Amino acid sequence: MRKINIGLTEEQRQGVINLLNQDLADAYVLLVKTKKFHWDVVGPQFRSLHQIWEEHYQALTETIDAVAERVRALGGYPVGTLEGFLKIATLKEEGGNVPTATGMVARLVDDHEQVIRNLRDHVDQTAEQFHDQGTSDFLTGLMEGHEQMAWMLRSFIEGQSLQADGSNQIAETKTPVGV
Repeated sequence: MRKINIGLTEEQRQGVINLLNQDLADAYVLLVKTKKFHWDVVGPQFRSLHQIWEEHYQALTETIDAVAERVRALGGYPVGTLEGFLKIATLKEEGGNVPTATGMVARLVDDHEQVIRNLRDHVDQTAEQFHDQGTSDFLTGLMEGHEQMAWMLRSFIEGQSLQADGSNQIAETKTPVGV
């Protein structure tokens, strides 16, 4: 194999590859969770959530491919097994229960926000520690995509009180008649 000479040392490239593989693993776990919720959602929000999650998992699929290709461009190999993804992902799989529609949204918001925090850290590390501004810029774009998805999901539940289990908390306050 020809030695890669792109202005980064082997150690710098490997450090970036490790970060990208973690981002890849998180994206894959988020994809699976989004797909699962897309299949399982019920209730009056079914159609709108079913559609938005289809858009999100399509975007996540493109993200996964782009991250894996970035790893290859840097001379590494992307993680490509479920076992490998689960070992390095910061996100957790969804358990066997099926949350309410609002609970699903809340969990995906939490996951997107975790990914955003990770990407912010990785943007800084790739630029400052590994001097790879190209990957830093690449990750900034991914972060912006997750910010938009999180915003859309937050907007769906905005104004609704949520219980700890993610279900709607209906706070009905009745005004006495004649007051």
